Amino acid sequence: MLPWRRLHGLLRPVLGAPSCAELNRRPCRTSGWFSTRSLSSGKPLRRDIFKGNKKAAEALPGSSWTPFEINPGLPPEMSDIVIVGGGVVGWSIAYWLKKKESRRGGVRVVVVERDPTYSRASTVLSAGGIRQQFSLPENIHLSLASADFMRNINEHLGVLNEDPVDLQFNHSGYLFLASEGVAHIMEENYKTQSDAGAKVRLLSASQLKHKFPWINTDGVVLASYGLENEGWLDPWMLLNAFRRKALSMGVIQCHGEVTDFKYSIQVLRNADGEEVTLKSVKSVKVQMPNSLEYQPVECAIVVNAAGAFSGKLTEMLEVGVGYGMNEIPLPVEPRKRFVFVVHCPDGPGLDSPFLIDYSGVYFRREGLGGNYICGASPEESKEPDVGDLEVDHQFFEENVWPSLASRVPAFEKLKVCSSWAGFYDYNTFDQNGIIGLHPNIRNMYLATGFSGHGLQHSPAVGRAVAELILNGKYQTLDLSAFSFRRIMKQEPVMERNIV
Repeated sequence: MLPWRRLHGLLRPVLGAPSCAELNRRPCRTSGWFSTRSLSSGKPLRRDIFKGNKKAAEALPGSSWTPFEINPGLPPEMSDIVIVGGGVVGWSIAYWLKKKESRRGGVRVVVVERDPTYSRASTVLSAGGIRQQFSLPENIHLSLASADFMRNINEHLGVLNEDPVDLQFNHSGYLFLASEGVAHIMEENYKTQSDAGAKVRLLSASQLKHKFPWINTDGVVLASYGLENEGWLDPWMLLNAFRRKALSMGVIQCHGEVTDFKYSIQVLRNADGEEVTLKSVKSVKVQMPNSLEYQPVECAIVVNAAGAFSGKLTEMLEVGVGYGMNEIPLPVEPRKRFVFVVHCPDGPGLDSPFLIDYSGVYFRREGLGGNYICGASPEESKEPDVGDLEVDHQFFEENVWPSLASRVPAFEKLKVCSSWAGFYDYNTFDQNGIIGLHPNIRNMYLATGFSGHGLQHSPAVGRAVAELILNGKYQTLDLSAFSFRRIMKQEPVMERNIV
């Protein structure tokens, strides 16, 4: 191919086109005076021609000019790590990856979230509770570490020249009530919590009545009250704080939906002679919202933090089909939960904790105007349809209000002000988080299945996953009990304090 300048020189004699210098030397009569201005624009001719040359140069091969509009929301074509799920767990992992990278910009991280409004996100639709009153030491340590992070939130997530983070953390504690049939379990949990360092106090029925006179203690044998680092916060503030900080550190945000993977397959045999199929993700296909446009993103590592819909991601890789180890699916599915906001002017005052009745009904104060949040988990056989986020108001009338009014007589007179529904990322195997590398997908890390306590554990879980990815092992909290291998071995790690 001839150089452009040479090609222009060859064409000029053939076409009879004058050079720029000749055009400037040729006079043009205008109103009796000679001028070097263009007849078409009235501007100096040399400037007019240079402008045309510039446009021509921009259209040459190798230039950045394109006739198509580029979608500014497209993710990059390559990334080191793609995090699928922009909830609080996903953004926490993104933050900790950038926090722990050996040099600034050393790890390229993309977070893909399909709901840019977060109107259906489990994080912001939760009740926002944080507690240490669990039955497993791992969950207690996760809560303690996360509470410490939140107490010092601006040291971690503060951004220069931005407003400080205010989680609106209410430290009123959790109050669990136990009947005679489960009091011994509460005592066992109390010992585990105390050994782990949680500040919890057991109350008899009389002590409970003395501290909280508004409670009807009928049927209550024992109560467990959190004295420190328990209460509730604004879920959106925590999510946005992680997101804002991670973006300031160079994390790339993408609004789109992961619809497919490109991956390689390797078939091996284990010690028993059984075939094991190992897969490695090569690229993630991100479909842009309200568009046919998509972008494949090549990556070295994928983090599955897609919450209630994380099981669908592994299905795209055809994991959970076949036989043997390959037939074990990720046991995480959406479970719909209703939250009701009620108004009761004569309800419990400012000392009201986050109360969990042994019937399964819970409530907590919401603001200072006599408003409360309440709800309950349905029976396993009566789980509501997850095809939408519609609220079943009959559920409140039949399953929530009777127990609520029985435990707190003031709630006999209340008014439902509003309500919403959200999804738990429910682990059907043992209601605990699934954290770590998937044994059949060599480069997919899991952070899902928290069954309602993902928000409160998100700071510590994010740090743990970042340690696994960057250091190859846990360095602060050992969460190996929550690996996928327990599911393969059919050894559940049951959490008894699920709300």
